[in-house]
Amino acid sequence: MAGKRKTNEAGSTNNLRADVLCVLGVLKVATADQIQRLSAPHLTYRHTTKETAAARKEARTASHRGALNDLRRHGLSVDGGRTRGGEEVRLLTKDGLAAAGLELDRGPEEMGGMPKSAGRSGASHAMTVNETVIAMIRPKPDLHLVAGEPAEAIADAQACVDAPDGIGSITSYATEVALPATGTWRNPGVGCAWADIVLTAPEAGLPLLFIEADNCTEDAAKIAAKFDKYMRHFHRKAKDTDGQDKPMWRTRWSAPDPQWGDATHPPVLLVFNQIGQRPALKQMKRVTGLTREHWQGQGADGFHLYKGKMPIVATTLELLREHGPAGPAFWRFGREDRQNLWDAIGNPRRDAALARRAEDARRRLAQEAAEREAQRPVCGHCGTKFTDDRWEASIAVDWGRGDSHPRLCDDCKARAVEAERQAEQAEHERQEQERQEAETAQDSKAGGWLGRWRS
Repeated sequence: MAGKRKTNEAGSTNNLRADVLCVLGVLKVATADQIQRLSAPHLTYRHTTKETAAARKEARTASHRGALNDLRRHGLSVDGGRTRGGEEVRLLTKDGLAAAGLELDRGPEEMGGMPKSAGRSGASHAMTVNETVIAMIRPKPDLHLVAGEPAEAIADAQACVDAPDGIGSITSYATEVALPATGTWRNPGVGCAWADIVLTAPEAGLPLLFIEADNCTEDAAKIAAKFDKYMRHFHRKAKDTDGQDKPMWRTRWSAPDPQWGDATHPPVLLVFNQIGQRPALKQMKRVTGLTREHWQGQGADGFHLYKGKMPIVATTLELLREHGPAGPAFWRFGREDRQNLWDAIGNPRRDAALARRAEDARRRLAQEAAEREAQRPVCGHCGTKFTDDRWEASIAVDWGRGDSHPRLCDDCKARAVEAERQAEQAEHERQEQERQEAETAQDSKAGGWLGRWRS
């Protein structure tokens, strides 16, 4: 125990430090509170009998603060200043980022970069990125770990469990990911796009989603310029392992092939956090107008097609926290109503129209089949309906000759043909017998005449 305490003076366990490394490996910079809410959400419902919110937070984050202190002693993390709210921020060192990569099973090029000004100016953008990830995941507490707490705390935990699910876990996300228009993944060229968040959750129907977070401090034109950079990356081609040229992003991420008539680029979600002075709704409208060339589709019989376009969806952090990805929190540029995330980045009108067309085609085929069935011949002898092959054969013409028994099924035709064959054979035998009898009679008559002549 003494050796363990000397190595990890704060007493953190290997599992706890691994959890912290995973969260910081993804977020790059975070508070103990954010790490706790992501990796141990049940602690949010512990220590509820403490008198103040500050005391409750100190108690529920104590273990993670200890793990962070031990990681700092090992040279894997450093202090990153404080948020505007006064919370201490931690970030990984180069060695810490490498250690996190081992925990996440990600190579160096997959870990992403460090946020700009991570330890300065209160890290407000990084904090918004983190809160966006938390709001997307909506971590659920383990109710077994809340047992024994006050009834109100258990009820709150149960309400969280019963609320709509989020998407993925911390390992489904990456932050500060370069999208090079020039250069390579490892060494992107100057002026490339850097995605604040990348979500890959194919199990949730979201194989790839880019997320941008904004604190309502930037000018709308600057935000819109990010989408120009996105489009430059989406247009870039690269050779894959099979030697074929394809969009560069497809050499790193998997995504299904485009659906009929709707080959879009990957979707981008824009999350506004109302910290700055620019109203979020006005920002959305301004960015919408400035990015029209990237997202506007073309009408196609009751719906739109977005071939070569980028689905851009916007929401606020407040709406995202309230409704989650499954709720009506998302506004697709060019549409009027809010939708859930899947409908917002998808094309439900097209899907509905194609479903109607498929149903109409199914009904038409069924009607044609019913009409054909009504016309299907029946055997004139036994009343059995003709098979398709028999029906086709009964009306076929072979060198000017038709079917010998077009009104009979295969079995009855076979019996009729056999009966005719036997009748013909019997007739042939009868005629042969008559011929032989005639010859015999003729021979007998000739023999009698010859006898009389001799005598």
